[in-house]
Amino acid sequence: MRRFMPLCGILILACIFSNCTFSSEVTTISKPLATITVEAGEHARIDTPVSVCPNDVEFDFTKEPFVIVEVNGTAEKEVLAQYEPGNPPKLWFILSGKTEAGTTRTFRLYARHPRADWIGIKTQKDDKALTLKKGEYNILSYQYAVMPAPAGMSKRYDRSGFIYPLWSPDGNIVTDIHPRDHVHHTGIWMPWVHTRYEGNLIDFWNVQDGTGTVRFSKIDSSTSGSVFGGFKTEQEHVGLKTSEGEKVILNEIWDVRAYNVSNPGQYWIVDFKSTQRNITDKPLIQEEYRYGGFAYRGARQWTGQNKAYLTSEGKTQTDGNATRSRWCDLSGAINGKWEGVTIFSNPNNFRHPEPMRIIPDADYVYFVYSPSVLGKWVMEPGKDYVFQYRLFVHEGKSNVDDIERIWNDYADPPKVKIETSDTSKKVVLFDGKDFSQWVSERNGPIRWQIEDCTMKIVPGTGGIMTKDNYRDFK
Repeated sequence: MRRFMPLCGILILACIFSNCTFSSEVTTISKPLATITVEAGEHARIDTPVSVCPNDVEFDFTKEPFVIVEVNGTAEKEVLAQYEPGNPPKLWFILSGKTEAGTTRTFRLYARHPRADWIGIKTQKDDKALTLKKGEYNILSYQYAVMPAPAGMSKRYDRSGFIYPLWSPDGNIVTDIHPRDHVHHTGIWMPWVHTRYEGNLIDFWNVQDGTGTVRFSKIDSSTSGSVFGGFKTEQEHVGLKTSEGEKVILNEIWDVRAYNVSNPGQYWIVDFKSTQRNITDKPLIQEEYRYGGFAYRGARQWTGQNKAYLTSEGKTQTDGNATRSRWCDLSGAINGKWEGVTIFSNPNNFRHPEPMRIIPDADYVYFVYSPSVLGKWVMEPGKDYVFQYRLFVHEGKSNVDDIERIWNDYADPPKVKIETSDTSKKVVLFDGKDFSQWVSERNGPIRWQIEDCTMKIVPGTGGIMTKDNYRDFK
């Protein structure tokens, strides 16, 4: 593993012979580990989080300090950066400021200590919840402890494993929980409604019939950092009256993170990913139904004329129900100040653009992205089903230009490329994009898939091998 001498000694010697001024803009004399280029593509960008896989960089990101700086002539300006281990690992940073469409920006990666004065995103845990914060500002809380139902209500409404509250940048709560008209609504949650298992109906959503529920299982991990903070947790979708009695049918992993993309008090960007697996040996049938899936219950003050819906297709509360959209903005005034939340459906989601459940005459804000509106489907045993959404939590009424900019960042992100300082002897066998250096062991086309820069084995399609033979390699 290549190691680097700290720069502090060099800087101290330089200061003996000259007056020194230190700021976020520095000129460095050390050799960069890599050069990173970002292409904006067809869309203008503002404070966009981007990532790249650093597998080719010979550096231990988990143990050694590093920085990413933007190259501007001879000066270099440090930007927010964070390493995320995984398969593949990712190097995250913020494409700060405005990047015009069609332009390219250049950054360098160095082995040295980053600035210590960044205000990052922190994940805090208490005995009831995980809370994401930026400085003193609350962003959201995930309730892992059981929250009891209101007094006088059935214990079946006791719930855990949901997001509440979600705060606006101004500090107001823009979600609701246990409203009297629908006690089972819990902020942001994701159960299914009209399902069938072993031929019997199970309702994981409404819970009052006692056939199903969703509950927190465990915390897998939590992260705090300069670019994002978040957590991974597990939920269980439980059938309460199966042939074996109470039985966990779906295991669900939530990956929730908030990005450090604006000054405190401006707006939040939150990503939500749900990975669900049927862990039984029988299928869970999703019957055609008008709702069930990713759900949001808006602030309690959003009633009457004090609320608004707007979809990417220009639909509103009166005509949006069961239509499909890329995004939907939900907003209203709290204590006289208008605030809102835009929910984006990921282009890779099942049945995207997804149909929506919007009750035309409801005197409250309630929204669901529900693939079951389009017809019956099946969750097969042992298979992962992934659903991803982005939340844009903003001040003021919906601004379509801002919403479409966030959509472009989500659906068509900038292209990021990393090149190490010494690539002359390297052969890239897999760059996360294609199988150009590989062949099928069956002498036919490669039928594996590429998902999130990773090779994914497709059972029954055979193995793969490199086109060239290698004996001595590192």
